[in-house]
Amino acid sequence: MRTLLVIDDEENVCYSFQRVFEGEQTRVVSASTGAEGLALVRETDPDVILLDVQLPDGSGLDFFPEIQQLNQKRPVIVITAHGTTQTAIEAMKKGAFDYLVKPLDLERLSIVVERAFDAARLMAVPALLPDNQQTDQIIGRSLIMQEMCKSIGRIASQDVNVLILGESGTGKELVARALYHHSGRSEKTFLAINCAAIPENLLESELFGHEQGAFTGATKRRIGKFEQCNGGTLFLDEIGDMPPSLQAKMLRVLQDQQFERVGSNETIKTQVRVIAATNQDLEKLVQEGKFRKDLYFRLKVITIRVPPLRDHLDDLAELAHYFLFRYNRDLGLNLQAFAPEALMQFQKYAWPGNVRELQSTIKQAMLNATGNVLLPEFLPEEFHKQAFSDLSSEVAATESLDSFIDKLLLRGETDLYRMVMQSVERTLLPLVLRHTHHHQAQASEILGLNRTTLRYKLKSLGLSVDKNLIEEQLAKPSERE
Repeated sequence: MRTLLVIDDEENVCYSFQRVFEGEQTRVVSASTGAEGLALVRETDPDVILLDVQLPDGSGLDFFPEIQQLNQKRPVIVITAHGTTQTAIEAMKKGAFDYLVKPLDLERLSIVVERAFDAARLMAVPALLPDNQQTDQIIGRSLIMQEMCKSIGRIASQDVNVLILGESGTGKELVARALYHHSGRSEKTFLAINCAAIPENLLESELFGHEQGAFTGATKRRIGKFEQCNGGTLFLDEIGDMPPSLQAKMLRVLQDQQFERVGSNETIKTQVRVIAATNQDLEKLVQEGKFRKDLYFRLKVITIRVPPLRDHLDDLAELAHYFLFRYNRDLGLNLQAFAPEALMQFQKYAWPGNVRELQSTIKQAMLNATGNVLLPEFLPEEFHKQAFSDLSSEVAATESLDSFIDKLLLRGETDLYRMVMQSVERTLLPLVLRHTHHHQAQASEILGLNRTTLRYKLKSLGLSVDKNLIEEQLAKPSERE
């Protein structure tokens, strides 16, 4: 459970924070003085701290350095009144995560606090290499994954920029976190920003900050990520989506480690290690004139490629069991294993969403499961459709059942009985249902099955009991002949 510490002497403010954030995942503790707050920092080791500037025993900013000394990775959000915003900005320069101005806006407050919890997770939970028993691991014993992990080990301690390439869902953020946690900057700040998730007109401000009045809506000065992350590591996800207008400024900060806030001529120096990631082909974008060539070469001092799941299916069973036991803990379940048939369906699936899709699939299947073994019928519907559309295609391509079985034997399949029976059922069941005008009781009697078994078989074959869909299945009988 994550912990939010509120250091504020206004009881109504503390109560409001408790009402908004207290829940199954979050515990809220509060202190009314700076001294009490420091004691709770030591006692509860909170994930995020909200620190008011005006406290009975002094300015909250006087306590900020002591909080930093206890743990620099802990995000601190400063709460300030209108008259003290400049002091809060100075605190951000020294490492505060953000600042909020009273009276507090609930929507803005929720966004900033959630972002702070995300930052705390990124900095506090290591993404470790294989053989380390921690929450987030890079799983894989295949040769391609072992080579990637060796690259991380060689590169992490080198204070150079890194470009991580890979499809969506392959685990690029895990690689970035592993580089950070194994680097010489592991005790400093780690911040992440998704270049594709922030509108172009706001991304420059998010990265470099802005001055009050720099543009419409800039009501106060903002400290950007490069200034806030000085001495630490900045992870720029989806760098391929960075607008061309920002790429020149990005190049300068990589070359000279200096920049200006939006609306300012003051040059600010910083010392940040940049780890960038993208699922796009940057070389192609360079050729098309959509990405600066000089920026590309600045980013790719070292390149790490994260392989798609289909290229290391040998790791799939280990990954699946890792997520099974992880979600057992998170969801309070007690599933013990996968049925071999379920793992076989995993091996035959294309995994367009890579490891992220595998995670989602396992979690969904676990929530559908009964008993302590995860069976194929608990998997999402697309797995049944995929598996049996493949079987139907193979049956359609053969002249007879004999040749279909011969093909399976030559291919070395070891689950022939199930595969043949299901291919036959996929043809038989819709035909009988059409004969009975989709009357399931009559179909069950003709087939010699009870209705529960019939419905289960239809579901496991990816066939709907809906009349229109079944007629659609039977619309082209010549394709099966």
